[in-house]
Amino acid sequence: MDTTTIVLVLAAIVTVSIVIIVISQMRERARIERARKITAQEDAYNRAFRLLSEIPGQYLTADLKLVLIKRMEEACNELAGLKSGLPVKQWQDSATDLKKQVMEKRDTTVPVKIDSPEKSNYVKELLQNLFKMIEAMHKSGRIDAGTAKKNLRYVLFLVHKTHADLHVFQARDYVRQNQIRKAIHAYHLASTEMGKSRDNPLAMKAVKSFRTRIKELEAMSAEGKDGQYHESQSQLDREWDTFLHDDEWKKKADYDD
Repeated sequence: MDTTTIVLVLAAIVTVSIVIIVISQMRERARIERARKITAQEDAYNRAFRLLSEIPGQYLTADLKLVLIKRMEEACNELAGLKSGLPVKQWQDSATDLKKQVMEKRDTTVPVKIDSPEKSNYVKELLQNLFKMIEAMHKSGRIDAGTAKKNLRYVLFLVHKTHADLHVFQARDYVRQNQIRKAIHAYHLASTEMGKSRDNPLAMKAVKSFRTRIKELEAMSAEGKDGQYHESQSQLDREWDTFLHDDEWKKKADYDD
């Protein structure tokens, strides 16, 4: 074999080796990218499912539920295209069924009491994650500007309500212990929190309700009738506990009252 032939053979071997290495690298990069996309979409599905499952039921409107379900469906569609080994079909069927229940108003709502700072902070964290998710969906064109703006404003209102819920719970506890001044202060804090959502008529109605509670509590305390407060307290408490879903509150929630 002459020198030229040897050089050509070696060159061919080197070329083939380079091609094999390049192809291997491309396949590895494609594998890594596919794994990254699968992980990202799995995380997106799990985040949406977690928010739908763990945010207190009384906070989630039908619109918010549908936004979360939409994100779950999008993640499932991406995962189906990536042919992941995850139970995507099961997730898709579950999301479709849940969406139908929400649209037909057959889904269950489980209220959760905000009765500790830890629970208040945890719910606040969930709501902040929901806010970021809606923002990301808007930026990526998954939801329109009007839908995003409406839901983002409502989520901010819920963050304020979470803190107000805690203050109300504390105020009730103070009343039971006959610590009236502390109860009044807690109601003031609840009113301040709801006042941060001045663009929400329902929040303003809640502020007026808190002011009424404070005046009644102050008057009864001054007259030495603390024990008589409990009956009035009970009615006002029921209104607060249900005001997100109470049609009467919503009908009264305007700025002309």
